[in-house]
Amino acid sequence: MRSVRGMRIASVIAAGGLVLGAAACGEAPDDDNNAGGDGGKKFSACMVTDVGGVDDKSFNASAWKGLQEAKKENDKIDIKYVQSKAEADYEVNLTGFVNQKCDFILAVGGLMSDATKAAAEKNPNQQFAIVDANPGVSNVYPMQFDTAQAGFQAGYLAAGMSKTGKVGTYGGLPIPPVTIFMDGYADGVAYYNKAKSKNVQVLGWDKATQKGSFANSFEKQDEGKKVSDALVAQGADIVMPVAGGAGLGTTSAAKASGGKYSVVWVDIDGCESTPDCAAILTTVVKNIPDAVKEAALKAAGGEKLESTPGFVGTLANDGVSIAPYHDFDSKVPADLKAEVDKIKADIAAGTITVTSKAQPTK
Repeated sequence: MRSVRGMRIASVIAAGGLVLGAAACGEAPDDDNNAGGDGGKKFSACMVTDVGGVDDKSFNASAWKGLQEAKKENDKIDIKYVQSKAEADYEVNLTGFVNQKCDFILAVGGLMSDATKAAAEKNPNQQFAIVDANPGVSNVYPMQFDTAQAGFQAGYLAAGMSKTGKVGTYGGLPIPPVTIFMDGYADGVAYYNKAKSKNVQVLGWDKATQKGSFANSFEKQDEGKKVSDALVAQGADIVMPVAGGAGLGTTSAAKASGGKYSVVWVDIDGCESTPDCAAILTTVVKNIPDAVKEAALKAAGGEKLESTPGFVGTLANDGVSIAPYHDFDSKVPADLKAEVDKIKADIAAGTITVTSKAQPTK
């Protein structure tokens, strides 16, 4: 979703001018307020979501899962989060956690890049981390994911499964952590066309011009549904929303369509995170939980998290992948499965090179 998100966009409604402490904006679940243990010194790991919220079934939820898993492994880690309601909350919430003396502050999503950079530069001794961006500040540990690689697999799969010869994709906003998925998807379709002498069309994204369809939201399901309805009306029978929670409008409509079209989900396995598994062909998975878990455990162990090189997830290091086919497992032909698996091996080995203007640099 999520799908993340690197450039500044126009500010959403400011939070009434009130400078609220972070705890006023969001609450951690009760069962995570107090860690067990022997009374030794606690390590506080504090997370700020972007406007998608912690239950976006996408990248915010994935990051929170990573902190929960870090706490399970080390009960000296206390975890909490705050949900941002608007872009204006980002730096306020990050600063609130600095004032609460959190040991490790995690920002989630590329839309938080500027706010995280500002907070980190004002607090150079504070350890920050961010998912889906690299603000280029020494005390911010970036966790980025080359989802173009797994998106390439998904595009090849979608092209092989399409009955109409048209597949679609759309984003939440035209920002790098979104368009990287779309670039990979389009290239995977193109690779299929070349290999099979076919002409499957990609609706909703033109890699060459970097223009396409967007819901202009990562939360509004009706906006996501509106965009995918238009793609389906043009003939797409498989759609990949890269729009966080807004994409749930597409999965629910696909499920209700009775098989007219299906969905490629992103970020976290849609069959584990949404009620719409029956409509989900696969998911382009961004392994945020493991990256966040590892970062939190290292920081809690006293390790300084270096901004360079940070972490870049690839097919080779299992930082990205495509999920199992679940309900579609019996519908995907064995030879197509084998071809998709070979693409993973070829990309990991460097035999196939996947490119995107939005790819993270190490």
